[in-house]
Amino acid sequence: MSKLQLNEPVLFLLYGYPGVGKTYFARQLAEEIGGAHIQGDRIRFELFEEPRYDRQENELVMHLMNYMGEEFLKAGIPVVYDTNAMRLSQRRTLRDLGRRAKCQSLIVWLQVDLESAYVRASKRDHRKTDDKYAQEMSEEMFQRFTGYMQNPNPTEEYVVVSGKHTYHTQRGALMKKLYTMGLVSTTTVASGVVKPGLVNLVPGRVDQNRRNVIIR
Repeated sequence: MSKLQLNEPVLFLLYGYPGVGKTYFARQLAEEIGGAHIQGDRIRFELFEEPRYDRQENELVMHLMNYMGEEFLKAGIPVVYDTNAMRLSQRRTLRDLGRRAKCQSLIVWLQVDLESAYVRASKRDHRKTDDKYAQEMSEEMFQRFTGYMQNPNPTEEYVVVSGKHTYHTQRGALMKKLYTMGLVSTTTVASGVVKPGLVNLVPGRVDQNRRNVIIR
């Protein structure tokens, strides 16, 4: 796959249920655009031997992520901000960060149905690269977490991507959006449109007949 050439640095924010595949997407996007993959879960484990996920700890992790993100953007390096930007206020703060660095921001809204997301989140394999630092997720935690989320609204710049597709297919939807924002060329878009391919992040749990659900 050819590299994705951006016309200018971009701050990519991620949104979606736990288990939807945000880190899977973020890792590959960052590699393809030569950007910085700022992974909140990894930073937390680097800082704390036994993370508590309390407010003080969360604020410290977010402060460090924001500082790193702004410095990379000011240096002309695109950033994939790998944590769940699940609240309107959080996304507003991050867009302000992008504006200070004179770059555009884009929310990548990864979607799967609620049941599939929970199965993935509750059966993470920490031996895998994308699950290594992920938080253990009980059903109660999953319900509390998803209940706290605030979907992107029409005033926010976002693109919807299927969490059941491979990155190769997710890339096509992303590039179309980047083109409308003036961030990639027509040639880049034409070379990146591919047919859908499903990805199974939970062995033995893919129903090929199910379709993606858009959250409203």
